[in-house]
Amino acid sequence: MVDVVDYLRKTRRGAMFIFDGLSGSGKNTVIEKLIARDKNLKFSVSVTSRPMREGEKEGVNYYYVSDEKYNELLSEDAFYEHVESDYGNKYGTLRSEVDGFLKVGQDVLFDLDFPGIVQLKGKAGDDVVTIGLLPPSIRELKERLISRGDDISVIKKRMKAFRTRLSYMSGYDYVVINDNIDDTVAKVQRIISGERMKRVRQIGLPTIMKQLFDELKEVEELGE
Repeated sequence: MVDVVDYLRKTRRGAMFIFDGLSGSGKNTVIEKLIARDKNLKFSVSVTSRPMREGEKEGVNYYYVSDEKYNELLSEDAFYEHVESDYGNKYGTLRSEVDGFLKVGQDVLFDLDFPGIVQLKGKAGDDVVTIGLLPPSIRELKERLISRGDDISVIKKRMKAFRTRLSYMSGYDYVVINDNIDDTVAKVQRIISGERMKRVRQIGLPTIMKQLFDELKEVEELGE
């Protein structure tokens, strides 16, 4: 049985775990802690057409490309999802990078807004798992934003947008209330563990099933 478990672990297809959360919900901290604790989790690095900022690194923060290169990738359907910001900057998730991780049984974490999630689910189907992170209360969320130094005008805009963001959560696979960061990370780890065991991801399972059926046939023929 140890050999069977090891085989399935090595032949599992990875999953895409997409996180969405209200600003100040602790989403970035949860993602950072998950990656630090699980070497099988990879963070999706997006392509962007905007210039690199001071302190950023190629392949760590983004893959930086020209507008021409971005448009070329877009025309080739190279993105799982893509978006253009209000400021004209373009962003996209490369299929090639994500698929490379999934094929070797590694899971990919995404930090996406709702439009990107819709695109990704439409193209990747069963590979996608959506997780929403919520604060324990809106009042506490406002206090978090104030304590981290957000401008009051920005906070007011975020508050107005929260109603729409909250409505999206009803369609996600999982929703976790982040009232304690360590407890939240532990809950998400259990979600990831459960999703990894789903039959649809166990691409090595048919081989094991055939092996068991063959063994059963041999036993029956021997009359054991």
